[in-house]
Order: sequence, then structure tokens, then C-alpha cells
Amino acid sequence: MKKPVPDNRMTPQAFGRRQEYVVIAELLKRGFDVFKTLVDDKKIDCVIRLSDKKYLDVQIKARSIYAKHPTFFAGMRIEPRPNYWFIFFTEANDTFWVMPSSKVIELGHTLKSGENVGKAEINMPKSDRSSNAPKFEKYKNNFDLLNIKPKEKR
Repeated sequence: MKKPVPDNRMTPQAFGRRQEYVVIAELLKRGFDVFKTLVDDKKIDCVIRLSDKKYLDVQIKARSIYAKHPTFFAGMRIEPRPNYWFIFFTEANDTFWVMPSSKVIELGHTLKSGENVGKAEINMPKSDRSSNAPKFEKYKNNFDLLNIKPKEKR
């Protein structure tokens, strides 16, 4: 059942900004050292410090239940690298999707033509019964994926 739209509904940007803090709170609750970036010009919303020499750059994306396509994320310029992660939040199913940037590219789609050529898009499952749910199951609410152990010196 879809929730009624309140008269004072916030903008998508305001919803996204609020969800950044929800994700950061979730990370802190799970014991991660999290640092919020002041500027988002590098598509990094926060940094997770894993050790003195290991950190993760994290981009947080969120979709409200009121969005036209509440599980679809588009318009992302992604340059995959091992320490670049995404945390997506879909309010429609109250789910976090935690995945490395390389998997966002692999499980999503990169536009080959048009004004958004080169930008990535990804459609998260609407429910556990969605046809695409199995390939996303590993990333569903799985913050443990971020516990990457630093490589030992040899």
C-alpha cells in the first residue's frame, strides 16, 4: 500500500541529504570510524577509516517512497576503484544496498548514447520476489561487506 503524499513533502535533495545522515548513523552504530565530507564534488559523501592505511570512499544514494521510480537510481558517473563503495537506500522496502563501485557497474547499466552517455543506472529489487532479487541478495542490508581487511605487508 502506497503512503499518502503529505502537503509538506520534502524535495528529493532534502530527502537524500537526510538519508546520508541516517546511513552515517547506521555505520557509526556498527562501529565504523566515519568522516563526513564537507564538499561532494568528488561524489564522496563520507569516508570510512578501516586502519591507518586503509579507507573507503562512500557515495550514498536514496529514493523516497514518493519517487516516481522508488528503486531506480540513474545519472551516476562512476569510475570504479577498489575503495569506492555505494550505499543505496530504498524507502519503499526500507532497505540498504551496500556494494562496491565495480558491482554497481556490473549489476547496473551504462548508457551508450544520448545526453547521459557514460552515466550509470541501477534498478534495485522492489521486493524479495522481484526477478532481479537473487543477484542483489548479497548486498541487502549487508554492512559487513565494508569490513575489508587491509593486506598484510610481506
